[in-house]
Formats: sequence, C-alpha cells, structure tokens
Amino acid sequence: MNEYKLQGLSCGNCAREMEEEINKLENGEGSRILYNSSKMVLTEGVDLKRVEKILSSDGAAILKDQEGDNDSHDHDHDHSHTNSSTMKILLGISTIIFLSAIYVDTQLDNIVPVLMYLTAAATSGYPTFIKGAKNLLKFKFNIDTLMTIALIGAFSIGEWKEGTLVAILFGVNELLEGMGMEKARKSMEELLKVAPKEAILLEGGEERVVPISSLKIEDIVLVKSGQKIPSDGVVQSGKSSVNEAAITGEAMPVEKGPGEKVFGGSINNEGVIKVRISKEYKDSSLAKILHLVEEAQETKTPTEQFINKFARYYTPLIMAVSALVMLVPPLLLDGDWGSWFYQGLAVLIVGCPCALILSSPIAIVSGIARNAKNGILVKGGVFLEQLGKIDTIAFDKTGTLTKGHPYVEETVVYEKENFFRIAGSIEKSSSHPIAKAVMKKISEDAESQSYSEPEEINTISGQGVSAVIDGKTYKVGNEKSLDFSVPSEVKRSIQTLKDMGYTLVIVSSDTEVLGLFGITDEIREESKEIIGDLYLAGIKNAVMLTGDHEKTAEKVAKQVGLTDYFASLLPDEKVSKVKELTSQGKVAMVGDGINDAPALATADLGIAMGKGTDSAIETADIVLMQDHLGKLPSAIKIAKRVNKIIKINISLALGLKLIALLLTIPGLLTLWIAILSDMGATILVTLISLTVMLGEKQKLINK
Repeated sequence: MNEYKLQGLSCGNCAREMEEEINKLENGEGSRILYNSSKMVLTEGVDLKRVEKILSSDGAAILKDQEGDNDSHDHDHDHSHTNSSTMKILLGISTIIFLSAIYVDTQLDNIVPVLMYLTAAATSGYPTFIKGAKNLLKFKFNIDTLMTIALIGAFSIGEWKEGTLVAILFGVNELLEGMGMEKARKSMEELLKVAPKEAILLEGGEERVVPISSLKIEDIVLVKSGQKIPSDGVVQSGKSSVNEAAITGEAMPVEKGPGEKVFGGSINNEGVIKVRISKEYKDSSLAKILHLVEEAQETKTPTEQFINKFARYYTPLIMAVSALVMLVPPLLLDGDWGSWFYQGLAVLIVGCPCALILSSPIAIVSGIARNAKNGILVKGGVFLEQLGKIDTIAFDKTGTLTKGHPYVEETVVYEKENFFRIAGSIEKSSSHPIAKAVMKKISEDAESQSYSEPEEINTISGQGVSAVIDGKTYKVGNEKSLDFSVPSEVKRSIQTLKDMGYTLVIVSSDTEVLGLFGITDEIREESKEIIGDLYLAGIKNAVMLTGDHEKTAEKVAKQVGLTDYFASLLPDEKVSKVKELTSQGKVAMVGDGINDAPALATADLGIAMGKGTDSAIETADIVLMQDHLGKLPSAIKIAKRVNKIIKINISLALGLKLIALLLTIPGLLTLWIAILSDMGATILVTLISLTVMLGEKQKLINK
C-alpha cells in the first residue's frame, strides 16, 4: 500500500465516487480515498497516471512536497489556503459583476446585461461546468453534472438572473463545505503536531542533533528546558517536572527523577535531564496513539455506512422525480411546458447529496480530536458512536475504583506500648505490599517510634511472620497464627473487622493479642464524584465486577454509589456476567487492559485505564491515558453530543430538501430556493458539527 496526501478534496460524495472509479482500475481494488484526513491509499501496481486523471476530473490532486516526492510524511506548511483564497476572490468578482448586471438590466434592454450574467456565472462556476461537461460525456451523473444541466436549461429558457445566482450560490456552498471539513482536519493536524522531530543524542561525550527516527534503544539523549522528550525512556540523571498532556491530557506537571519512566512527546519544564531510550519512536506510546488517532478518523460508523449507501440511490431517484415534474403536468394536467421544465431543473439541484454526506464526518473527527486532546484515545468513529449509546458501565474494582494497593483503614490497639513497636520491628525490612501499608500507618500514628532489631525472623506458610525480639517470640499474621485461647472481646473485634470487609493483620505474642490492623484497598477519593457525574451524563447503571469477597465489594459499592455489585468472580465468571448485562442493554466494561481483557472484549465497548501502557492501548476500544476515571464522564458527554448532532444534521439535510421538493406541488420551487435549501443545509450541518470542538461551557445540543 502507498499513501498520498491530497489537496482540493472538499466534497465527501465526490471522494466516494472517485474511490469507486479507482477501484475499477487494474490492480485498483482495495484502494481508498480518506476524505476525513484528505489522504489516499493505493494498492500496489495501480497506474498512478490514471489515478491522477480521475482526481483531476474532480478538482483534486496528489500533493507534492518541495522535492516532488509523493510520500506521506508530515508537512508543517499549509497547502490548502491557495484554493480557498482563489475561490473567495472569484466569488467576490462574480458577485460584483452580478450586482452590476442587475443594475444595468434595469437601465438597458439589450445584450449587455446577458453578457454580464454569463460572465458572472462563468467566473464563479467554471470548475463546475468543466467537470459537469466531462461527466455528461461519460454519462456520469453527480452534483456537478446536475448543476451543469440545470444552468444550461435555465439559460436556454432565458432565466439569466436566476441561473447566475444559482452558479454563485453553488460556488459559495462548495467553499463553505470545503472550509468546514478543513477546520475539522486542522484540529486533528494540530493534535498530530505534538510529535517531536529531533533529539540531542549524547555520543562519546559529544552532543549531536539527530532525527528521532534514528534513535535506538539504550541511546542517551539530552533534554533541555522547554524541549520535548523524543521517545519513551527512563531518566538517567537530573530532575525536572514534565508536562505529559500530550499523552494523558493532564495539564498538571509530574515530577521526574533518576529511574523514573517518561513518555515521548512530553515536555521538560525546567532543568536538564538525560534520558535513556527504552523504545524506538515508532514503538513509543505517543507514536501508537497518533497512529491510532489517524486511523480512527476513517473508520465508518453504521450511520455513515447507511448515509453513503443511501446517497448512491438518492441522486438517480431525484433525476427520476425531475423527469416526472417536467413531463407529467404538461402531458396529463395541461400544464405549461416552460414552467414545469423550469420546476424540473430546480428539482435537479435539490439532488445534491453533499450536505447529507457531510452530516457525520465533521462531527466524528471533531469528537475524536477533542477526546484525544483530553487524553482519551477513541479508536474509531464506530466506538465513539457506541460510547454515546452506553447505558450501563461495569467496573473492575482493583486499580479502577480503588488505588490498587493495600491501605490500613482501621486499627484496634490492646497494648499501646508494644503494638506499633513490635509490628514496625518485624515489618520494616519487608517489601511485601501489606508490610508497606502497615509501616505507613505506623509512621502516621506512632509518635517518634523506635524499633528493635529482631534476633531471628521466620516466615510461617499460610500464617504470617514470627520473630524473636528481646528474647520473646512475636507474630504478625492472620487468624491462623493465633495458637492460644483468644478473649471474647478480641474475638468480637476480629469478627467485626471481617464483617466490614477488611483483611486482618494480627500482632501477638505467645500469650496475648497486642492489636489488629484492618487492611483494605483504598478507594480513590474521586470515585464517588465520578460515579455521580456518570449518572448525570446519562448512564443508568454503574456496577462492579470483582474477585474480592462479598463484604469488601459491598463496602466499596456503598461508598462510591454503585447501583449493583457482583463479588467473588473468577475471570470466566466476569465474562458471563458481562454477557448477562449486555442482554439487558448497551454495556461498557472498564478495567486495566490486562487482567480484564476477556471481559473488555466481551462487552459492547471495552475501556482501559492505561496511562500509556502498551497492553491497555492494544486491548480496548477506548483508552483513558490517565491512571484514573476523571475524564470518562466528559468523554461520554462528547460522544452523546456527537450522536445527537449527527441525528440533527441528517434531519436538517433531508428536511430542507423535502420542503424544497414539496414546493413543486403548487409550482413554487425556484432555482434559487433549490440551491439555498442545499446551501442552508450545508452551512447548518457544518456549523453545528464544529460546536463539538468548543469547550464544556458551550451548551448547544449538550442536554
């Protein structure tokens, strides 16, 4: 496959027709024209000259860079302004000539006004005439062909003023259509510009500026203040705060020091750091994100597929209606041939499907780009559309609603003097997560605690740890570690903590219990607020699927405000539960992208919390590049807004045309009303779609 950048690609319907023609060429099957990103992908062996001929017939061309190559590399300069600027100038000139012709027409009754009308029409509409004439010779009927027939027909019956107005308005319509799509493309291009271009490579004690594509694993690069980190790596020396917004969408800087991971594309805020490259740029998190975002633009949603299929039959249907309007009233109802011929020409203009085809892509591209800027990677328009239809979200517990590491929430102390000292003396050298949680609690609660050095430490399988301190044996472990009779008060405390869903750590001597630690997985501070925001965003049910036992699940569900929970689930049982939920509605599963992969794949939509990890990017349909759920409610709002906008756009595009067609019944349809119905739809569809890129304060179609 070879990829090419295109210019002059301003019509979605034309792009579809050109793609069909290219597919008919020898070796052309499978080639694609990507309207949203203004690119073309050609299969090997297709004749490039014949492709260029097809493109030129519709006013598009392969973009050549300064060296004349046809590759797909990035260009920092804008190639699209020339066509639109020229079009604006021509439309301005033709409008002045048209207005002058109207004035002259009131003063003179000769050939001069007619010549001025023709000049104005030719100035604004000559690209359409040329394409339309070529299409007529090929018996290819698209909007250019229909417009050319309509204009020739209008001039042939002496409708000079209206024919010229139609030519000018059609030019304005095409200009607006192209500008609307270009605006959405530029939003995406700005997003793609976050990729760094060069790096300072340290080699033999010398600094050398090299392209990032030449960097290899284990290379050391120097990143100065304000520069972008060229690829994923590890800080070797230096300290700085790093802006990771390009990856996570989070504006707050993150402190980085030796041994800590950094993402390519993030910005070094201050100081100088040396980074050891851990991935070549093409394998970095940023490169994968940008590649997936580019691909996401071109995935067709079910709505888009329906529109494209509908457009194939729409124009021929309109032509048939036009013929009936021209022939039926004069032949069967004694109508005037001239009047109904004029009405039929107007119906032809209504046959333009451009506004209908434009109803979806601008909104989809805008939605994907806006989410990507927030650190939410939506892998395609189909997933964005699906996200807007979700009514149930199933969450994994650990690392999603909770922080994913042990935390001491409750302590019961029986012997204050020894409880913290003995626990700290035994656990201080352990790297076990529970030991770390205990030490953190001791540091918070015990004042200037001094520890003893154990004389010996032994791990007891299935129970915990025992140690000899000051000649006496102590234990830190679970209930099984207690080999003596426990007082009823202690038994009640143990049962209470178990009923509350805590994992128990019991500190004891050979004869008595010194105290208890109640361990749990700490709930994220923001979880309750986010669940509330999800309900406000239109989610009806938020449920939790966890392998933890019932009491822990119940506690978490109650604290964060879930509608339901399911505990003690094995991975295959999670899949079964997701299947059960999907039979009742549209379900999204949120997990870490690794352990929950089967459930993510089973749900209607898989959402992974990744913060740039490869596994998360590969697994899910949508990736939250942060390590929290904070951006999920806004992503759902954007998706719902995109879906609503597309429905409104389709209604407007078809509704205005239907009104125009109904005007033929009383014989009120005119050429300028026909073109205004299409232009009005195009303007409204474009402007409404672009509101997706506005901030949260923009309330249009948000409720």
